[in-house]
Amino acid sequence: MEGLPSGYRPNVGVCLINSDNQVFVASRLNVPGAWQMPQGGIEEGEEPTAAAIRELQEETGIVSVEIIAEVPRWLTNDFPPAVKAKVNRLWGGEWHGQAQKWFLMRLTKDESEVNLASSEADTEFSEWKWASPNEVIEQAVDYKRSTYEEVMATFRPYLSERGIAAKCLSTKW
Repeated sequence: MEGLPSGYRPNVGVCLINSDNQVFVASRLNVPGAWQMPQGGIEEGEEPTAAAIRELQEETGIVSVEIIAEVPRWLTNDFPPAVKAKVNRLWGGEWHGQAQKWFLMRLTKDESEVNLASSEADTEFSEWKWASPNEVIEQAVDYKRSTYEEVMATFRPYLSERGIAAKCLSTKW
């Protein structure tokens, strides 16, 4: 993949927005209170766009989207030492962190498509919500925050703050 920094696991991220330009985030099962946008690894021979669509479907059940924009370069984040040890053991490598291609997508149907336990892959999230771009940045784990800031800055022309409070939809009830 062109321009992929060495030592970083190839990954994609999806900034999914609804008709109110709010951003989809979900809370990780294994890190309570850690909200993130859908993301995941790129499989061998897979193009980043295809990986983004696959990851979105695996993690959220969402298939009805249109791709609006893409961050033009790889964004990297370095894993903190504890995370690095864990992921290198799980993924079998010596990764410094992740290199991510980010895509802005718009949900083209209603949110009834969301199903956090929709695939054969292990469920990663406990609940989800729509949030403002600022809330997404504020609620990100520390080592992802600068990436999220850059993603939101790149996609800012497509987003507008409408002052709508976050709406949390949990799978717990």
